[in-house]
Amino acid sequence: QVDLVESGGRLVQTGDSLMLSCETSDHSLRAYGVGWFRQAAGKERQFVAGISWIGAQIVYSPSVKGRFTIIRDEVKNTLYLQMNNLKPDDTAVYYCAAGRKLGVSRVQDYDYWGQGTQVTVSS
Repeated sequence: QVDLVESGGRLVQTGDSLMLSCETSDHSLRAYGVGWFRQAAGKERQFVAGISWIGAQIVYSPSVKGRFTIIRDEVKNTLYLQMNNLKPDDTAVYYCAAGRKLGVSRVQDYDYWGQGTQVTVSS
């Protein structure tokens, strides 16, 4: 079992920046693939960014590439998502996840999930 706790979500305006954190306890994130997903109201959970279990390949959703950065701090055992130039379409509950699957960009690639943190971007 991997325990994940997200934090950092809040109400911001278009163009603002936020950094989300995903803290773990008693587990090393480098032993897993890790990722960020988001789920807007009434929508399916969608991939944002991830680091694969095998090879540590970094993958971004096209909708956030160039604006968001996924960071894995192996010392603090914490996963971050730096979000820049936020847009209203970024509004969602953001989840971090971990797993030991070959894939990185699908919900089914992960077995462990945090409870989520709300990010709201107003116009």
